[in-house]
Amino acid sequence: MQEGSLSLMQMAKISSALYDYQSNKKLFYVSILTSPTTGGVTASFGMLGDIIIAEPNAYIAFAGKRVIEQTLNKTIPEGSQAAEYLFHKGLFDPIVPRNPLKGVLSELVQLHGFFPLNQNSIK
Repeated sequence: MQEGSLSLMQMAKISSALYDYQSNKKLFYVSILTSPTTGGVTASFGMLGDIIIAEPNAYIAFAGKRVIEQTLNKTIPEGSQAAEYLFHKGLFDPIVPRNPLKGVLSELVQLHGFFPLNQNSIK
């Protein structure tokens, strides 16, 4: 239980630091969700990126299917925590397989160079 409390406190610190990173320093943050992405990562910095990328068929959830079903006393549809389903609900931006991921990230960084979040960095 203590470890859970420390994790929650750390999650708030990370989210606060990320807010400073994005808002005050106007820097670019890309979040990549791999399988599985659950719990505190989903609740905090995993979903705070300027661009959020998921890998195909990734399991992305705040809690597991069994925990949700037992808590809500409802059946969760099969596949409702899969990247493709969540993409269609607007949870993140693209779904990118690992092989072309390096090229996609390179393009995003180049695009960010042309249109920086920090207008003072234009030379």
